[in-house]
Amino acid sequence: MENRVLKTLEFDKIRDIVATHCTSYAGRSYMEKLVPVTDYNEVVRLLEETDEGLSILRVRGNVPMGGISDIRPHAKRAQMGGMLSAYELMETANTIRASRILRQFIEAIVADEEITIPHFIAKKEAIPILTGLEHEINGAIDDNGHVVDSASSSLRTIRQGLRMQEGRVRDKLESYTRGKNASKMLSDSIVTIRNDRFVIPVKAEYKSHYGGVIHDMSSSGQTLFIEPDAVVQANNEIRNLKMKEQEEIEKILLELSAKVQEVAHDLFTLVTILSEIDIILAKSKFGIAHKCTKPAVNNEGYIRLAKARHPLLPIEEAVANTIEFGKEITTIVITGPNTGGKTVTLKTVGLCTLMAQAGLPIPALDGSEIAVFDAVYADIGDEQSIEQSLSTFSSHMVNIVDIIKKYDDRSLIIFDELGSGTDPQEGAALAISILDEVHGHGARVMATTHYPELKAYGFNRPGVANASVEFDIDTLSPTYRLLIGVPGRSNAFEISKRLGLQERVIERAKTFTGTDRGEVDSMIASLETSRVQSEKDAEETHGILLETERLKRQLEEKLAEFDEKKEQMVAKAREKAKKIVDEARRESEAVISELRALRLNAGSNVKEHELIEARKRLEAASPAEAKKNAVKAKAAPRPLQAGDEVKVLSYGQKGTLIEKVSPTEWIVQIGILKMKLDQSGLEYSKPEKEKQTVVSASVKGRNAYVKLELDLRGERYEDAIIRTEKYLDDAILSNYHQVSIIHGKGTGALRQGVQQYLKTHSKVKNYRYGEAGEGGHGVTVVELK
Repeated sequence: MENRVLKTLEFDKIRDIVATHCTSYAGRSYMEKLVPVTDYNEVVRLLEETDEGLSILRVRGNVPMGGISDIRPHAKRAQMGGMLSAYELMETANTIRASRILRQFIEAIVADEEITIPHFIAKKEAIPILTGLEHEINGAIDDNGHVVDSASSSLRTIRQGLRMQEGRVRDKLESYTRGKNASKMLSDSIVTIRNDRFVIPVKAEYKSHYGGVIHDMSSSGQTLFIEPDAVVQANNEIRNLKMKEQEEIEKILLELSAKVQEVAHDLFTLVTILSEIDIILAKSKFGIAHKCTKPAVNNEGYIRLAKARHPLLPIEEAVANTIEFGKEITTIVITGPNTGGKTVTLKTVGLCTLMAQAGLPIPALDGSEIAVFDAVYADIGDEQSIEQSLSTFSSHMVNIVDIIKKYDDRSLIIFDELGSGTDPQEGAALAISILDEVHGHGARVMATTHYPELKAYGFNRPGVANASVEFDIDTLSPTYRLLIGVPGRSNAFEISKRLGLQERVIERAKTFTGTDRGEVDSMIASLETSRVQSEKDAEETHGILLETERLKRQLEEKLAEFDEKKEQMVAKAREKAKKIVDEARRESEAVISELRALRLNAGSNVKEHELIEARKRLEAASPAEAKKNAVKAKAAPRPLQAGDEVKVLSYGQKGTLIEKVSPTEWIVQIGILKMKLDQSGLEYSKPEKEKQTVVSASVKGRNAYVKLELDLRGERYEDAIIRTEKYLDDAILSNYHQVSIIHGKGTGALRQGVQQYLKTHSKVKNYRYGEAGEGGHGVTVVELK
């Protein structure tokens, strides 16, 4: 992409805004090089990375990126054999530490299986592991960039000797400050340092009393800072020890710098990956701040922007427009007066394209789609300028000539006020010719113009559509809404009339325009009205479609749930039936054994074949009894009536009977849908009160089974607390010592409310989060007293 186009479409301003979301200097320096890419697969990857960043921020709120420094210059100098300072080594260790924390953060997300982030995982795997170097540096240098005593045994010994020697010198000098003549001979009773040597402040007239070396004097000359003869030798020893200390520090720094040299290449890689992650997260933060979404991308030149806004305009002020072209329609010509928002519309399309190709989310609704172009060209001038001179026209033509030399069928071309700045007739003819040229060779084109001759351009050219920006005659101001398919009109007569121009002047002006012009304006006005009404109808239809799709998904989910429950119930029934049959068989065996025993012991005349027949009768008795009980348990259904609640068996969804249209068919309302269904597919569903009465009767006189867990997911806070209170009472009556409360993760509000209630419950001994196999932070395990 040409830098001139990036600046014209204000991509550089977007890049500067995104850079403010970077957390490291390295990330900001890399962001300065951000440009749109033209490879389709690369664009897909960049957008997927940004989408993963959005997912991470939504789930975790933030990403630990602190402590990262641009250590590439440090690594470069170490690579050349230079010695790094303690502070530079500390920055290196901190950056390695930041990479380690980030790696652990990504691993934790993967372990929790909250979201899928393959690109972040790949970058995590590519981060070099340099923990050994981090520990070595931290063992020698503290957080303030100072070499610590423990860096080496020699340094520890030197510093111990230095502290002892300094203590002796201070003691000796402090004895002078406490002497009987101190207040008389000293300007102040303190020990200070001048030229890296310990001295005392002596009044000028008493300098000979202490002897020694004068290192400094006050500005007034009344005070001399003297190193007495008694401590000169001791100060010399201190100076010697400090030189040894500095030599040892340099030795330690050189050793650490050599270790940095060994992994310099890994450090370059480390900074690059951390900067890439910083940029991805900056793009994601920009998307959240400006309410942007990830667009789909294609390689066919198709653009669809749903309610797109210009990202540099305030969200509350920007007017969103839906723009679609690139398939049957490949060129859009926007006509109409100035100040209507035509240029903003052009920039919105061009800028959204550049943003998407740079991996940035765009300020449009979900469902938007952007094409990947090999080049974007733009000729946009100041349409508000009153200077329409030859130089203006020439500058536009220079740009247009350059565009025509370079474009191809994989280009997006944007012309603002095409053909302006010259004679209207010649300018219009030239504009039509230029549009024919670029449109005829397959480029995607958007152009604005003042010329009325181009209003007919979209009607007699296949693949071309007219468009205009809506103008409110009542308020004499543009609405900035784009109307595709409707050419613009000047509205000069209407505006003049509302501003007070006499009617006779306006009527005379109309006679000069001709009949055809009036008919065209009337046609355009009618088109505008029809377009506005059709958009309203489309929005209502879209809302109904979304509701229908939602209901369809809900019905399909309920049907799948019903099928699953049905299979489970059938399996349970088979298992229960098997248990009944096995029990009956065991009983029959016991009966036969008793009969045989009677025959043997009592000399009974019972025959073996009679025993076999008895066994068969016993085996046949259980199924018959089960069938009898089943028939007895199932009550005959009552006739269906209008207003009854029924279950639609084919959908697994509840509905209400509206009207019986034939002996076997009913009109049934399910949600917002009404449909005609056969009575055989309907089952009467008892109202809630009736169900509660039946349930109460069925459990009366016996205790209901209390589960070991309570599922509160989807409950409102107040209902959840009431259910928790009742459940704990039931669990305590059932002598449970431990139960689980499932509240899910979500926002954490339900979890906090439940745990706050558990704190105040007198029978709760303790509570904790569930282990990994128990549900993690989505479950609270409660220990009862």
